[in-house]
Amino acid sequence: MKQNLGKLDRIFRFVLAIWWLGPWALRYNILWLDWVLFVVGWIALLESFTGYCWLHDWFSLNNKSQ
Repeated sequence: MKQNLGKLDRIFRFVLAIWWLGPWALRYNILWLDWVLFVVGWIALLESFTGYCWLHDWFSLNNKSQ
């Protein structure tokens, strides 16, 4: 699989995903907003492991060298 995320970007996404999915994540009284943060957290975690972001591919961005 091709990668388009650099090391720093992958670390940043991993830390944010752990924060969003952990017990210290912000919780709101709006159920759909909690679910959106949960899904975005899992997407960020998956992207941190694979090194690929479909939005970067869609906008022709490549941070692999950073």
